Amino acid sequence: EELRRAGSLLLECAAVARVPGGQALTVDRVVFAEEVTRRLMAEPRITISRTEITAIPSEGLVILATGPLTSDALAQEIARITGSDRLYFYDSISPIVDAETIDRSIAFAASRWGKSIDGTDDYLNCPFDKPQYEAFLDALLDGQAVPAHIAADDPSTPFFEACLPIEVLARRGRDTLRFGPMKPTGLTDPRTGRRPYAVVQLRQENVRADSYNLVGFQNHLRFGEQQRILRMIPGLERAEFLRYGQIHRNTYINGPTLLNERLQLKPEPRIYFAGQITGVEGYVESIATGLLAGRYAAQAACGEAATTVPRGTALGSLLRHITQADPEDYQPANITFDLLPQLDEATKAKFKRDKKARHAEVCRRALGEFDDYLAARV
Repeated sequence: EELRRAGSLLLECAAVARVPGGQALTVDRVVFAEEVTRRLMAEPRITISRTEITAIPSEGLVILATGPLTSDALAQEIARITGSDRLYFYDSISPIVDAETIDRSIAFAASRWGKSIDGTDDYLNCPFDKPQYEAFLDALLDGQAVPAHIAADDPSTPFFEACLPIEVLARRGRDTLRFGPMKPTGLTDPRTGRRPYAVVQLRQENVRADSYNLVGFQNHLRFGEQQRILRMIPGLERAEFLRYGQIHRNTYINGPTLLNERLQLKPEPRIYFAGQITGVEGYVESIATGLLAGRYAAQAACGEAATTVPRGTALGSLLRHITQADPEDYQPANITFDLLPQLDEATKAKFKRDKKARHAEVCRRALGEFDDYLAARV
């Protein structure tokens, strides 16, 4: 909401490309990319150069928004200017299945508790009974993983907690998946009239609805193993996979050590960082750092005094994590209520038994501060 109020170009493009996704904002990737490209190419003050960047310009203001898969050449250049080795963690993508190969006599349309932005049943749900779940779990635990492609990668390096492969989650206990990505709460199987033992949710991948994403099913298994195991999911016995799940390396810098509160590189303030390379996780978070770095660089280019976003806002809280978290144990983060300032004791007591009301009050205060910030800049 803060991004919308700030006039985020990418949020406008996301609205154009939106596809059903329950309460989540999900987009058709192709439509989204085309809309962003169209908007940028229509701006006469922007020059687009479609070449690989391997060196950082030696003069002028620069924003480095290289994304999670920074090339080796640019990563080495970033390591040179930051004076530190690059850091990384493993991130992931979920499998995508051809919609025509989903058995709709088993998979049923529903959103949890019937909740969605527009009141529609946005997900397809593949229900398990207990024997089906146990057999699937055993196959998953026995599945063959893909070996590391980069010899220097340490296999003991932990995955980002919010993107754990399903086989890693499964090793934590036989019910871990049922209380995680396969939780059946808020769903009723129309064939039985009861809640399934476990469920896999499929989310529409594009506007045409000809493909579906297996929500939360990122994994590090060989492709052949994925096909064998994922076809054990009820409703996907004859599934054709358009993309298999994968794990990839995500390069990021140690933000608290290197960046100030305006996302400038401390040793060389003309250089700004934005996106996942700053140590944020998620599309919206990356969009947020891009918007902020762009605003701060524009202020510098115009000779204006820098006006940093308030700490009490979501954007300010995300910035605080990037620039003030413990540098000895810096981990990528999504925006969560834990990053925002805590409510005072009186307000906590007022909403002691109502978590939703507490969250609503945090949001109200954050948006109030953000509106004041925007008004002061006009």
